[in-house]
Amino acid sequence: NIVMDRRKFFFIIVPVAVTMPALLNGFSFTAQGAESNLARLLEQTLTDTDHVFVLVQLGGGNDGLNMVIPLDIYGNYYNARTNVAIPQSQVLRLDGTDKSGLHPAMTAMQNMFNEGKMNIVQSVGYENPSFSHFRDTDVWNSGDTRRNRRERVRTGWMGRYLESEYPGYPDAFPNAEMTDPLAIQISNYPTLAMQGSIYSMGLSITNPEKVYSFVNPFSDYPLSSVSANKELKFLRVISEKTKIYSDIIRSAYQRSSTMATYPTENYLAEQLKIVARLIKGGLKTRVYTVSMGGFDTHKRQVNASDTTTGMHAKLMKDLSSGINAFQQDIEMMGLDDRVMGMTYSEFGRRIKSNASLGTDHGAAAPLIMFGKNAKKGILGTSPDIPADIQVVNNIPFQYDFRSVYASVLEQWFCVKQPALDSILLQNYQSLPLITGPCGVADDPDDTNNNSENLLLKMWPNPYTINATIQFSTNGGNTMIQQINSLGQVVKVLANGDYAEGTHNIDIYSDGLPTGAYFLRLQNKSLQKVLTIMKVN
Repeated sequence: NIVMDRRKFFFIIVPVAVTMPALLNGFSFTAQGAESNLARLLEQTLTDTDHVFVLVQLGGGNDGLNMVIPLDIYGNYYNARTNVAIPQSQVLRLDGTDKSGLHPAMTAMQNMFNEGKMNIVQSVGYENPSFSHFRDTDVWNSGDTRRNRRERVRTGWMGRYLESEYPGYPDAFPNAEMTDPLAIQISNYPTLAMQGSIYSMGLSITNPEKVYSFVNPFSDYPLSSVSANKELKFLRVISEKTKIYSDIIRSAYQRSSTMATYPTENYLAEQLKIVARLIKGGLKTRVYTVSMGGFDTHKRQVNASDTTTGMHAKLMKDLSSGINAFQQDIEMMGLDDRVMGMTYSEFGRRIKSNASLGTDHGAAAPLIMFGKNAKKGILGTSPDIPADIQVVNNIPFQYDFRSVYASVLEQWFCVKQPALDSILLQNYQSLPLITGPCGVADDPDDTNNNSENLLLKMWPNPYTINATIQFSTNGGNTMIQQINSLGQVVKVLANGDYAEGTHNIDIYSDGLPTGAYFLRLQNKSLQKVLTIMKVN
């Protein structure tokens, strides 16, 4: 009975310590060809890079305003959240800027930034956040924001990348070209980020020293009907590859050791310690994922007597010290040219705090790129915080999260067109985030500083029915979006190639309700946000 075989495979044969995630999370057992349509379409050869990327997920929705504090608009920040705001005198200052600082518990990351090993990307999000943990996590992992369930992809952005790089996985792997797992997730369960069109492109492990050896339970089952053959072949492949990769992971882990001192009682640090040992052990694995939870801080985010302490402070300290220890370890191992990483969370928190010393689900938030090749600086400006803040007000996104993904793929993994657009489902402008062989030039002015030269204004403002928007562009693709107070795009006013210069757009009876809005101008990698108001 094929159903019983699957059940047996789940609960008896596959060890908790290492699993092929394609069998989990409601994965369909509809057997198809092992080579993806994407890989066949691109016919891409393996890019010449040994780079490794580490994804750090902050589960629950991180309060970005208390992680990266806006010093240039501190008064509005403080007035919006007096019961959770970090005192200005205790904000950690960063070299080269007086506009933003870090939470006081993040001294380790302050040092990383000042040493040129960190980049902050302000207000990262997307056009239509749902404010649901499950849905927005899927959005970030898949790179697909479509609301219609039937139209959504069932693959992850990293899964599509790995599938394009390694067509024929898992049947043709490991081989002489790629001897190791393509991706490793330090977790009991897989993430959508690594899901390919048929198989997950990564393995989930919890403890490399306790991976199991076992015999393929499906090797002796006779093939019967055509349908059962496909199902049984799928299970045989998964079981076989799990065994092979378990041995490879164990060997790599046992032949290496850490060199830096990691903080104790820090779950993120424990995971990153495993990652460092596996990289040092010689694995060619391209992508690792780690995670930490606890960021859903609706209440008791801070201690009433001292807002620099409490639940969020502990999270910030663990994040900062864990990543810093990992970075030091990688440097001591002589691997810092090859390894970098990124933090992300499914959404941020509201601008205005609540009465329970907490913050509720929000929209955009900053993320952090870390490593020797992270382009030092802050990309973007402090979030726009109105003086007359309302409970519903959210931070409008400055950068689409898929532009960050485009930057990672193009500047770190050296992915080129047409593969880049195929992996991300459409074209997204990459951002100056990464230096190195396929990264951007290390130009100190190549941040969002040049956006100050862009013109974006509207008159009248406030407006009632009609208005004129005036903007400038350096040429090329230019987009203007109108975003509501929830952080959701309600109008796309311009999206196309414009000649360099100044242009006007007239608005006639847009049908939008009264309230505060934002205009977001994006010209290639530059962006600018303007607050506007519609009245009766």
